[in-house]
Amino acid sequence: MAAPTKTVPHPGRALAALIALIVIMLLGLVGGNLFSPGQWHKDFRIGLGLDLSSGTELSMQATTLSGGTPTAADLNEAKTIILSRVNASGNTGAQVQTQGNNILNVSVPGKTTEQTEKLVSETALLNFRQTLLYLPYGATSSSPSSTSTPGASASASPSASSSSTATTTPSPSASATSTAKTSAKIVPAASTSASPKATSTASPSASASPSPSASASQPSSAIALGNASLVNKQTLAVFDKVQCTPGDTTKWKQQAGYTTPEDYDNPNVQIVSCDSSGGKYALDVAKVQGQQIATATAQLSTTSNQWEVLLNFKGDAVGPWANLTAEQASKYYTAGQGNPQTADYWLATIGIVLDGNVITAPETTSAIPNGAAQITGGFTQAQATQLQNVLQYGSLPLNFKILTANTVSASLGRAQLTGGLIAAAIGLGLVVIYSFLYYRGLGLVSVFSLVIAGGLALLSVMLLTKYQNFALELSGIAGLIVAIGITADSFVVFFERLRDEVREGKALRPAVEAGWKRARRTILVSDTVSFIAAILLYYFSIGEVKGFAYTLGLTTLIDVIVVFLFTKPMVTLLARTKFYGEGNRWSGLDPARLGARTPWRSSVQRTQVKRGSGAAPRSTVSRNSGEA
Repeated sequence: MAAPTKTVPHPGRALAALIALIVIMLLGLVGGNLFSPGQWHKDFRIGLGLDLSSGTELSMQATTLSGGTPTAADLNEAKTIILSRVNASGNTGAQVQTQGNNILNVSVPGKTTEQTEKLVSETALLNFRQTLLYLPYGATSSSPSSTSTPGASASASPSASSSSTATTTPSPSASATSTAKTSAKIVPAASTSASPKATSTASPSASASPSPSASASQPSSAIALGNASLVNKQTLAVFDKVQCTPGDTTKWKQQAGYTTPEDYDNPNVQIVSCDSSGGKYALDVAKVQGQQIATATAQLSTTSNQWEVLLNFKGDAVGPWANLTAEQASKYYTAGQGNPQTADYWLATIGIVLDGNVITAPETTSAIPNGAAQITGGFTQAQATQLQNVLQYGSLPLNFKILTANTVSASLGRAQLTGGLIAAAIGLGLVVIYSFLYYRGLGLVSVFSLVIAGGLALLSVMLLTKYQNFALELSGIAGLIVAIGITADSFVVFFERLRDEVREGKALRPAVEAGWKRARRTILVSDTVSFIAAILLYYFSIGEVKGFAYTLGLTTLIDVIVVFLFTKPMVTLLARTKFYGEGNRWSGLDPARLGARTPWRSSVQRTQVKRGSGAAPRSTVSRNSGEA
């Protein structure tokens, strides 16, 4: 019969794994600033919640598109969407709460009132509207016609959105020239090769100079690209009146007479709009709305190696979307030939409008019958992700009016934080004192276990802050403080099982392994229960309790890492030293003090005889055997 296999401990491997983990976490923090120590302070930081840092609280009144009181379902849907936008990672500390049947209260840490209002206002109604007229910022023309025709050109090549860039340089004669670098396109999701490249550089000859007959008071609809005959008179008059400027998202609405969100969010009427580059649009009724989006995903294309956004519509939008794209592709795309200086190019574009502003206006290259499309256009990762968030979370079913906006001070939270840290320091000090009084030399292992657990928790919070916008609140700090008890409980279980084995008369080395086998299961069961409790608490709780549950689960995982990669391996190494291995009275493993059945302190056999009698030895003590 084969002899049973014996497990040989390898404490060095476990400690090496712990060191490697810490190094990886540090490298993850410094990232690209590895060789720029002067920038490290930007990486080694902890995001703070609203109760520990300044921030903003908003109160908003919700109304339906017709100005009525929203239903509870619509209000809850709006709450979910806004929370997804301001709290994308789930741990930034931002909160959205309902009050009554039409009020939402939003709190965002670390943001000014202006930043928060912009963040929340971007979650308005989303609509897809065909472009009927487009006028780039600063463009003029000598065309006397009130209706732009195919082949008409403006003196500037437009940049309709964040997905296309342009450089505009007005001349003293008021004509503008620009170079369009990229143009966004909407293509069927199955392929991107069907669409030809857009003209990348505007020809100098395409830029028109104003003729002497051009009038400074000429209506802007007369020089715009598109087809003014498709625009009703009321919208055309607004188009002529509005002056768009780069970066303006609100003033142009006042010029247009849009006093309420219903004026520009109504899907059944034509509207005028501006984009971030100062381009001006006359847009048709919304054939598809944001609520009809099923999914929006930013990804890196495997064929073109460029970022793109995949878009899928719900069933009720597939038909209208197919009709719109088919009409644009058949009537205008072929005639426009992807040239942004033609009227047909702009008639083939779809303005994606959020809160009345054009986010982007991609060109339709072919009919999309199945409701699955992708938007391409030389996006950066940040631009693609931003567009994904707009499409995914911009489809609010309601309009909102900001009632109050207050800046929150962190003075109260700071005082509570100071008190909490003092309490944590006192608790930690008592644990250290108890460890040394009760476990003596083993207390060093427990103290270093706590230090390493605290270091891993700190690095974890910093990593979450950097990559997930994590914000630490008072409740989260409470979860970190509870971790002291969790880690202390783990080494207490291990040490007590080890001492039990010593009491049974085992030598220290086999006692460490036997005690670990007994303690390991108990530690894992205890930590599993704590982790499950943290998950359930996070899932079912609201507000600050989520922060407590999150850090409780995090520190529970850290405790498992510390016990397996430091506490047990370190005790194994210490058992090989003379101080601990021979059971020094200050080691915490003295057999006599523990009440061991047989002592194992000495490794030298001692024979006791009566002096001068020559009698046989009375007893023999062996450390290795543990037997008398």
